[in-house]
Amino acid sequence: MNSKNLKKALNAKLNDWLKSVDDSEIKKEIKENVIITGGAIVSLLTGEKVNDYDVYFRTKESLVRVAAYYVKKWNDGKHKRSAVLRVSESGQVKCFISSEGVAAEEDEKEDGPILFEEVEPEESEEDTPEDEKKDKYRPVFLTSNAITLSDKVQVVTRFYGEVDEIHKNYDFVHCTCAWSSWDNNLSLPQKALECIINKELYYIGSKYPLCSIIRTRKYINRGYTINAGQYLKMCLQLNELNLHDIETLKDQLVGVDSTYFTMALDSIEAAKKDNPNFEPDNSYLFEVINRIF
Repeated sequence: MNSKNLKKALNAKLNDWLKSVDDSEIKKEIKENVIITGGAIVSLLTGEKVNDYDVYFRTKESLVRVAAYYVKKWNDGKHKRSAVLRVSESGQVKCFISSEGVAAEEDEKEDGPILFEEVEPEESEEDTPEDEKKDKYRPVFLTSNAITLSDKVQVVTRFYGEVDEIHKNYDFVHCTCAWSSWDNNLSLPQKALECIINKELYYIGSKYPLCSIIRTRKYINRGYTINAGQYLKMCLQLNELNLHDIETLKDQLVGVDSTYFTMALDSIEAAKKDNPNFEPDNSYLFEVINRIF
């Protein structure tokens, strides 16, 4: 797909989403502040099926207003688990779910929690007949990092800012193509296009090297290649971190959507609660990981 048609496709997706919004102020926030970047643009460029559209907001204020709108939509849906939106003093925007770290529509069908792994759905929700009677772009999955809507839109709450600021949290250059809603600007960096064409992983540095190392599995399964030098760059950054510190480990796993990791972190936190002086070593961490995975 060329850049002209790519812009048309992204505008069409945004306008379709806006049709579902019943608050004129929220419509304005979305229309004037949305940034789409990441895998969706890669898929559109290569003619592949889009798994989801990662949506960011360029200001904290617009993100908070839109996130609050969808948290209310979730709570108005009378789900078993209610959600609360909180903004920390440092400016982090997070959804908190009562009793659980995540909440999803699927939870309502079972008495116990559902485990979500890092897998791609074979078909989107709008492809299933039973979804035809449900509202489009409704919140279906909430975590502290994002609000996932039906119809392939994921509102990322963890990060916000202008495109360059958002990409400071990115790891591989092929994901740095971006489109902004307010000026219809499409950015296609040359290095990103080279790596998309060659299906090559090129690490540009990230605040979350552990997450990046784990994410390589997904791209390798999609046919991407990566050389040893890129792993070395990730390891060099990872070496600067203390993963025995629970908050650092939790922060490093921010982009890995696996409930198994959440369970491992919960186990470590429970041990520290029982014994405030407890410091997990590798033997303990290995035991926890082997038990859960």
